Amino acid sequence: MDIELLRTFLEVARTRHFGQAAEALHLTQAAVSARIKNLEGYLGVSVFDRQKREIRLTPEGNRLIRHADLLIAGWRKARQEVTAGGAAKQLSVGGSLRLWDVLLQGWLLDMRRRWPDIALIAESHSPDALIRRLLDGVLDMVFMLEPPQLEILQTEEVATLELILVSDRDGLDVDEALGEGYLMVDWGLAHALRHRRIFPDAPEPHTRLGNSHMALSYLHAIGGAAYLPRSMLQERLEARLLHRVHGAPVIRHAAHAVYLLRTPRQPLIREVLALFDDAA
Repeated sequence: MDIELLRTFLEVARTRHFGQAAEALHLTQAAVSARIKNLEGYLGVSVFDRQKREIRLTPEGNRLIRHADLLIAGWRKARQEVTAGGAAKQLSVGGSLRLWDVLLQGWLLDMRRRWPDIALIAESHSPDALIRRLLDGVLDMVFMLEPPQLEILQTEEVATLELILVSDRDGLDVDEALGEGYLMVDWGLAHALRHRRIFPDAPEPHTRLGNSHMALSYLHAIGGAAYLPRSMLQERLEARLLHRVHGAPVIRHAAHAVYLLRTPRQPLIREVLALFDDAA
C-alpha cells in the first residue's frame, strides 16, 4: 500500500474536511478524495461517513488511526536506519511537551553539538503515547516524570525539576498567590496530589494550563501566580518581571529516561544520557 494514502487519511481524520486536508497536503481536493477511495478499496471498508456534508470517522476508521500512525512512523524509522544520510548512528527520542519546554531542548542541542553526525528523530507526545511508541519500537528512548513500572523497561533518573511559586506582583503571601489569580500548571498526577497535600485548604484554581510556556505568557499578559521551573525563571526574576512568593515551598519532581532493557541502542543511549551528568 502507498504510504501516502495513510498520510492523507490521517490528515482528513485530523481536519474532518477534505478541502483543508488538501490544502495542508498541497493537493487538489479531487486528489485527496481519490486517495481515500483507493484506501477504502484496499481495506474493503469505509473509513469516513460523508452523510449530511459532515465527515466523521466510521468505527473502522477509528480503529485504523493508530495503525496508520504506527505504519508511517515505522516507515520513517526504517528509512532513517537504512539510509540515514550516511550516518553511522541513529536515535529516536520522545518526551512530553512539558519536559521539552524546560529540560530536553537544551539536552537535544548539546547532543547535536557533541555528535553532529547522528541521525536524529525527536517527538513530543502524551505519556501514554510515548510508552506505546517505545514498546512498538518507534522510539528508542522517552523522557517522562511518571514512568510506568514494567519489567522490560529500564528507568533512570536524569534530572530534578525544581518548581517555585512566582507571581507578577511582589510581596504576596502564599494564601494570596493561591487565590483567584492562581494558575494550575499540569505537571502530572503526582504533582497534583502533592500540591493538594501541601495546600489542602487552597481553593480550586480557576485556570489550568498545559505547560510552562502557556503559563509564562499568561502571567506576563494578565498576571497571577504559578509554580514554574526555577531553570527558566532566573532572568525574569532578576529583571523583576516576576517575583518569588516568600514562604512557598519548592516542589521537586524527578525526570526519567526510559528505554527497553534489551535495546541494541543501549551503548548510544548511555553516551547521550551522560550529557545530563555533564550539565549537572
